[in-house]
Amino acid sequence: MRVGPLCYNASRTETGRVLESKLAMDMDNSPLRSRIEGRTEPVARPDAPRAERPWDALPAEEAGTQPVVSVRGIVKELLETAIFILLVFFIVRGVVQNFKIEGQSMEPNLHGNQYILVNKLVYFHFDLNAPLRLLPGRENLPPRVVYPFHMPQRGDVVVFEYPRDPSKDFIKRVIGLPGDRVEIKDGKVFVNDTLLDEPYIASTTVCQPARPCFSGPVVVPPGTVFVMGDNRTSSSDSRDWDALPLDYVIGQAWVSYWPQETWGLIDHPTYAADLGKQ
Repeated sequence: MRVGPLCYNASRTETGRVLESKLAMDMDNSPLRSRIEGRTEPVARPDAPRAERPWDALPAEEAGTQPVVSVRGIVKELLETAIFILLVFFIVRGVVQNFKIEGQSMEPNLHGNQYILVNKLVYFHFDLNAPLRLLPGRENLPPRVVYPFHMPQRGDVVVFEYPRDPSKDFIKRVIGLPGDRVEIKDGKVFVNDTLLDEPYIASTTVCQPARPCFSGPVVVPPGTVFVMGDNRTSSSDSRDWDALPLDYVIGQAWVSYWPQETWGLIDHPTYAADLGKQ
């Protein structure tokens, strides 16, 4: 019985199949075959290890590195913040200012040790002729003052520099405007021959014999206002040192904020004289 050649042929046939399979795989992975079939990447062999790309970088957190904070940047931010705070402070200070009341001249409406906010912007004004006075031969131009909002009005409570000592601040109520005729008669106040209705005062109004208001009506000069305290028996005001120049006015008493029970807007009444004037 002959079996040798049959076994040899079977073994050779099996070896040939393995070689053909390997050859076919190599041909599939060849660059030429990839270009012919339109593949962009070669087919990876099952047993081939994946190569790491050199440009694959780990995130900063995984690499253990932290972003570097610039000291110069921190100093710059601190300076910018400080400048901004100072700018806001000076702007607010130029518009609103706090004020502590001392004395009893505004009783019974405003009291000693009471804190208020003063609106400085509302009386902002400027002189249109000021630049023209710099020109030769025009040094004597009269002032031409403009109030973008409004000048002090009758009934306004104003804070101002005391004319006889500008280092001191006073608070009084505006009674007369430039050109008004103010008269104190029978314990009452008349402006332009109209009686002022003053429910906020608790006493009568008198004028000392040595003062101009004692002998008759007083005309308020241009550029000034006539002011008096609400506590007429205990107030140093225009009855004693004449009308107040408008340049000394700091602002309008606006809000009372301390003590807490006095919190609120400060009242500014409207008089009958305002309705009949002009």
